[in-house]
Amino acid sequence: MTEQIEGRDNGSVQALRRVTAKLGSAGLLEQLADELSGTDLTTLLLEVFRRRALRLRPAEVLSRYRTDRFVAPGTVDAAALRHAEGAMLAALPAQFDVLTLAPVLPLGSHTATGHVDPRNVIATIRGSEVAADPTNGLALEAAARRSELLHSDPRSAGQVRLAASQRVTRAQLFGGPVSFAHFQLLGAVTAGRDTGSHAFESEHLAEHIGIGAAGLAALGLGRVTVAVTCLDDAAPRILAAVREQLDALPNIEVTEAPERESGRAYYRCLCFKVFARRGNVDADQPGMEVADGGFTNWTAELLGNRKERLLISGYGLDRVAVLAADPTTGRGS
Repeated sequence: MTEQIEGRDNGSVQALRRVTAKLGSAGLLEQLADELSGTDLTTLLLEVFRRRALRLRPAEVLSRYRTDRFVAPGTVDAAALRHAEGAMLAALPAQFDVLTLAPVLPLGSHTATGHVDPRNVIATIRGSEVAADPTNGLALEAAARRSELLHSDPRSAGQVRLAASQRVTRAQLFGGPVSFAHFQLLGAVTAGRDTGSHAFESEHLAEHIGIGAAGLAALGLGRVTVAVTCLDDAAPRILAAVREQLDALPNIEVTEAPERESGRAYYRCLCFKVFARRGNVDADQPGMEVADGGFTNWTAELLGNRKERLLISGYGLDRVAVLAADPTTGRGS
């Protein structure tokens, strides 16, 4: 049992021990996790949840609806959210293929790509998990498309640009007035091959940041700060090239954030956060964080090819909508 739950917090360890002790089977966890096939486990869990669902009275379902943070309606005005989504989608260059992603992914997708703790996503009993970020699904699709290109030409440098707006759910608790259990994210990924001299990184980092700057400006959030964190020796040269490309964009400031700790195990080479504010409000402050992105090794790992490159970025549309909404009504213009 200790090996199976290694790395879990003390609360999880104690809860597992309590459950297995109550059932009187010390090896139950190992049997379910390791000895049953995926199909057999699904069959078992479907029957367990069928029986539990049939026992629930309507009043109990309503009570759960009132208390479960995952199922409550979103609090951001729907018109404001739609307005923000439309402006950000309109900022995507024509080369991006905008997808309608499924609400679920294969079990383990977030762990295989972003090394996310499986407890921070919502698993289903059918061997899948609820989407927690569109970039994970987009990365899988990008890897599939790059695989086809490589099948035709093992040295193909053909680029795959994908984007999607998706409602996602995350299991971990977040604090703050603009933190939600489920929320809308605009995700964008660009996949390709290392062509030397960090050309891929420089070109596409500027493009991703430019998408955000254009969309936010269209919403009246023209004061944008991009905080970049360099993670290896090549990153400063990439950042310098990107600064030159972004100089022509008005009201965007690129700064460095070497103090950033989050994402260092998630990203490679370079990562960034985007902060936005309306007009001259709190001009000396960075504003509200609305986006996060950077380079990852996801497609390299999915395809088993170290030459593969992937840039991802995600914009929190609920936060963008709150910032861009009419301050007197809270609604989109």
